[in-house]
Amino acid sequence: MSAQGERPAWTGAPSPSGLSEAEARKRLAARGPAPPPQTSRSYQSIVRANVFTVFNLILLVFGTLTLVFADWRDALFLGVLVANSAIGITQEVRAKRALDRLAALVQPTATVVRDGNARKAQVDELVVGDLVRLAPGDQVVADGVLVDAAALTLDESILTGESQAVERRSGAEVRSGSFAVEGAGAYGVTAVGEDSYAVRIAGEARRFRHPRSPLERALNRLLLTLVLVMVPLGVLLGTALWERRTPFDEAVPTSVAAVVSLVPEGLILLAGLTYAVAALRMARRGALVQQLNAVESLASVDVLCLDKTGTLTENALRVVDLVERDGAVAADLGVFAASFPVKNDTLAAVAAAYPAEAEEPEHVVPFSSRWRWSGLRIHGRDLVLGAPELFELGPLEERTAAEAAGGRRVVAFGTSPEPLDGLDPAAGPPPRFEAAAIVVISERLRPEARATVEYFRSEGVALKVISGDRPETVAAIARDAGIPVTEPLDGTRLPSDSRALARALRETSVVGRISPEDKRRVVEALAADGHYVAMVGDGVNDVPALKASRLAIAQGAGTQMAKSVADLVLVRGDFAAVPAMVREGRQILRNLQRVARLFVTKSAFAAFLILSAGLTPAAYPLLPRHLTIAAALTIGIPAFFLALAPSRGAFRGPQFLRDVSAFALPAGTAAGLGVLSSYWFALYVLDLPVDEARTVATTALIAIGLYFVLVLEASGRRRGAAVSTLVLALAAGYALVLAWPWSREFFALVWPSAAMLATAAGGSAMVLTGLWLADPRFAPGRAHVAAE
Repeated sequence: MSAQGERPAWTGAPSPSGLSEAEARKRLAARGPAPPPQTSRSYQSIVRANVFTVFNLILLVFGTLTLVFADWRDALFLGVLVANSAIGITQEVRAKRALDRLAALVQPTATVVRDGNARKAQVDELVVGDLVRLAPGDQVVADGVLVDAAALTLDESILTGESQAVERRSGAEVRSGSFAVEGAGAYGVTAVGEDSYAVRIAGEARRFRHPRSPLERALNRLLLTLVLVMVPLGVLLGTALWERRTPFDEAVPTSVAAVVSLVPEGLILLAGLTYAVAALRMARRGALVQQLNAVESLASVDVLCLDKTGTLTENALRVVDLVERDGAVAADLGVFAASFPVKNDTLAAVAAAYPAEAEEPEHVVPFSSRWRWSGLRIHGRDLVLGAPELFELGPLEERTAAEAAGGRRVVAFGTSPEPLDGLDPAAGPPPRFEAAAIVVISERLRPEARATVEYFRSEGVALKVISGDRPETVAAIARDAGIPVTEPLDGTRLPSDSRALARALRETSVVGRISPEDKRRVVEALAADGHYVAMVGDGVNDVPALKASRLAIAQGAGTQMAKSVADLVLVRGDFAAVPAMVREGRQILRNLQRVARLFVTKSAFAAFLILSAGLTPAAYPLLPRHLTIAAALTIGIPAFFLALAPSRGAFRGPQFLRDVSAFALPAGTAAGLGVLSSYWFALYVLDLPVDEARTVATTALIAIGLYFVLVLEASGRRRGAAVSTLVLALAAGYALVLAWPWSREFFALVWPSAAMLATAAGGSAMVLTGLWLADPRFAPGRAHVAAE
């Protein structure tokens, strides 16, 4: 039974030559077009994330109360809510479309046999009865039954939750969503499309790992804190209004003005919008962001683990020498490479160097990163290829060590007098292996590798190269790339205790001859040692470490299994693109750290007003519409521009909440004092009407808010000039609101007299001067230092 409907009956094993193309087309036409796979967030998910939030619900409730019981103009914040949500949805949809186009380049494919020939096919091309081959790293893209299996193990964690790969033999059922880890096989397709698990591949493959980024965790804690503060303050204000028997038409706008100001309605939306725009920028660089928080998360990384091949070195391998012990073995080596059912990069290089006709092997020992050797029986001879340190090489030992020390990969080739079919590959290679030759393979350092390494070192990111090659080979490549290398660790002799392993990793940057599970242990030990770890990989052997890392990055040319678990896929395989992502992520964090101060300052200001003016019998200093225009001019509009603007400065991710609070609490208190002192002076000393006193309070609030924008954001000459221009434009916008009679009436403001302006300016200057004296960081030209 499949998850959706009855599974078509299995009609028997397919022919070894597979279906004919004509028959496949006939079955495909009868089935009809398959629904397109989901490659990123759905449109419904985007709308839900931008509209249905706790704070939007709070605003909607108070907006409804205002529309029913008070002046509709005091519900203006509902229009801002709709506009913000619309902007967020538009930007995320735009990013989704770009990501979907890029995701098509890394969609899983299948090796299908048609008319006796194997070819790559898209998932939606498969039909029931197709014969599909499996190699390590391939994804099972349709349900089926194995007709052939050679030491085949599958990772079925997506379906069962079981992390250990399981062996599957001929006749066993396989389901889409699993991956081939080791060995090889072929299966006959029994269900595709809506009748199989394939329709859930894209979502399931990534749903099991969604680590929250540091910023997401910090924002969640911040919002939880604000909700916990909002509830008692709301109850306190409501009780005070009830005890004073405040008329309902006055109590509603007062409550709305107080509570709505506590809500940082644009902060989460702004973070999501920033992620979407960053993902769009990364897509233009050829990087597929499969988790929107990945770019920001990359900015927090302080240890980057990477495999050597395909990251520091180019994927293409070539044989540079064949060192024979005695006798010509090139012909045997060529037949071995040509006849092997599944070729890895090493075998592909050997096959290219020594072309030969493929033979049908009588027995196959597939290569595995765990046992690091492989074998074939051809015409009764058992041939073996594997890591040289597994065998006694005799006179070839010295040359092997010299080549490995020079940064070249070496594999040993020979024969086994013992039958391979009587051996357990995981228990070790044939004990009486007879070495015939070593194959010397060259890897070329990527042209951009040194510059990329230098960038990470300058940013304080430690690089750890973990590879299945000999420690000497890995160390030579790492050293050539500019990574400081001390004594490399041998992955076969790693400490079993995680603390001891963490201590060993502090002293070295290279681990060689490491198994896939030990790669995972290295990542976990680094994380337990307090590091934020990213892993770059492309092969099946990298998948356990990718899953264990806080940020998983896969190469676009890597296996389907590696790409499926990655948060970020380098579609073009360009490791040099990663520094640009780090800069993008750190820009996001710097900017959001600064604009978050503005949002939380508003919340601190609202709390201060509730605890002071809200508990007195005097009219509340501000109406909701006053707070709407003040928030738009001093927070909403500046934040929209500044969150996406280029920025420079130091980066301190883990201190987000502390830094935000250190600014917002004194700034919000100062804004409250400035507004309240100006309002009360106008109301009780100048004896002005309430509408004029509220104009004074609104003017003071906007002046103080624009000052905070200026001192927070105006860092550097060019940025300072741009922010100053923005602040002047916003101040001019407020002046236009006051000058235009219709807008003055709409916002319940009056044209200010000289005395009103002097009162607003005096109240603002008084509290800002006190703030400067109490904390020099708030002085002009200094506050941005705290933000950096």
